[in-house]
Amino acid sequence: MEPNLSQKSQPFLDHVEAWLANLPVLSAAALFAEPERTTITAVDIINGFIRFGSLSSPRVEKIIPNVVRIMQAAWDAGVRNFLHATDRHEPDAVEFNAFLPHCVQGTAEAEPVDELKALPFAGSILNIPKNTIASGMQTELEDWVLVHPEVDTFIVVGDVTDLCVYQLAMYLRLDANARNLQRRVIVPENCVQTYDYPAAAAETQGGIAHDGDLLHAVFLHHMALNGIEVVRDIV
Repeated sequence: MEPNLSQKSQPFLDHVEAWLANLPVLSAAALFAEPERTTITAVDIINGFIRFGSLSSPRVEKIIPNVVRIMQAAWDAGVRNFLHATDRHEPDAVEFNAFLPHCVQGTAEAEPVDELKALPFAGSILNIPKNTIASGMQTELEDWVLVHPEVDTFIVVGDVTDLCVYQLAMYLRLDANARNLQRRVIVPENCVQTYDYPAAAAETQGGIAHDGDLLHAVFLHHMALNGIEVVRDIV
């Protein structure tokens, strides 16, 4: 009998786990040495995925101190390009066919978390509304990237790893590839996270199971496979 998926995949999972344990740490001083060439590009650091609502997750909440720390360090070093792509859905959003209703425009769920609002430069963060998990699809991000050719380093933070973070990082990477541009897309592992929905809960309550630890690791690994720099931290 052929071995099952867990048996077949064990060597790969061991490899991914070892890879995660040995991620490099980048120097903030070196990374922000040319601040005009760098942007912090956040996604969905809003109440509806962190504090309350049908898709909120305490796992995601844990990344906020790291995100705030890196944003503040970037600002102190002279970085002035801060983007934040956020869900702002209409009440009848088609996406709600796949995900429970969330982050409806005009509600508290669609607002950034208090920690981002409290940053002294919060007013300088460009909010980019989106109606899908893909930040680069039918949003202002496409135009922003085109009119800022001097920016060639994008640091991606936020949630969730295997959905909006993955789509954002891959858009930035593939856009550069398609236009043959030298661009760094960097994802600090401790500044992204995803939710967990155990198989047992899915079996009793319905919905689709989602192993947060596994998918966080596998999607980070897949980003690295595509040339995105996945690092442990930026200090």
